[in-house]
Amino acid sequence: MMPSSSSSSSYSCSSSSSTSSAFLLSLLLLLSVPLLFFLAPRLLPPKTLPSIPASDETSDLALFRRAILASNSSSASATSLRLPHRRTPKIAFLFLTNSPLHFAPLWEQFFHNRSRLFNVYVHADPSIKPPLPPSFSSPSFAGRFIPSKPTQRASPTLISAARRLLAFALLDDPSNAYFTIISQTCIPLHSFDFMYRSLLSRPRRSYIEIVADDPGLYTRYIARGDDAMLPEVPFERFRVGSQFFALTRKHAVMVVRDRRLWKKFRMPCLRKMRDSCYPEEHYFPTLLDMQDPNGCSGYTLTRVNWTDSVEGHPHTYRPDEVRPELIWELRRSNSTYSYLFARKFAPECIDPLMQIAHSVILKD
Repeated sequence: MMPSSSSSSSYSCSSSSSTSSAFLLSLLLLLSVPLLFFLAPRLLPPKTLPSIPASDETSDLALFRRAILASNSSSASATSLRLPHRRTPKIAFLFLTNSPLHFAPLWEQFFHNRSRLFNVYVHADPSIKPPLPPSFSSPSFAGRFIPSKPTQRASPTLISAARRLLAFALLDDPSNAYFTIISQTCIPLHSFDFMYRSLLSRPRRSYIEIVADDPGLYTRYIARGDDAMLPEVPFERFRVGSQFFALTRKHAVMVVRDRRLWKKFRMPCLRKMRDSCYPEEHYFPTLLDMQDPNGCSGYTLTRVNWTDSVEGHPHTYRPDEVRPELIWELRRSNSTYSYLFARKFAPECIDPLMQIAHSVILKD
């Protein structure tokens, strides 16, 4: 029996409707692909930790260029036969802090009557209010705060802050001969005179820890991705070490001038590698070991106690631990040199530290 014309018409309409629906669905899927690519980064959690803002990079680059030009000009003048310059060498103390400088009173005692031999520069995270203890008048720290930018752990912002400090110190005074990084939890272990002689009475070299056999070296190396550091930094040239160092002026200029390695170390770490991401402990030892290993000691002059570290933080000394015996123990090293600084001390330690400042800490 032949189908009726009405049945045929109904079948034709149904078929046409199905075809139109399929076409419309395909078109929508096709149009959604670019939309998905556009929205995915905003909807999904990022795979990397935060990176350095482009504006910070731009302003830092301008600062570094000025520091390099000034250092080149200063070096040319110092070596000129017509204009010899004999300056008294100074130590630049570069305070890198993300909390108030609770130990400023102790450092003030350390600096007392030595103003012609040192300069202070402070990079304080902009969120710190106030950066110095209330009601504390400090001639050594007053006016020594440089323009600062936010810093955070597990990011290259700490490298940027240290380089910023180096650049400002290079620009500020051609007499700065050593540049030593100090944190808000650091204290001096000797008098200023002892420290000054220790750095300047022997051949100039940088005191920076450089380690090539750390158990977690490879994990740290791939924190930005398996091949992210290549070709500039092959694994066999990758080093780790403490971020607390004392650099010669030559090496300070070298750090500020660097662009080649910085483009690798400024890359953010993968989120899944957060526990291995300590850029400030990687960049400086790798750079200096690649460019001038013979000019570096391979060890730091800042004592740290890692015996009971927690989440990557070293032991924090409490007030009941502050005794003369602790200072004497912290000074000792397994070599012929003495440690000059130590960390990490809780803010509450300021009172017991001040009690033994003149009788122990600043007495050699």
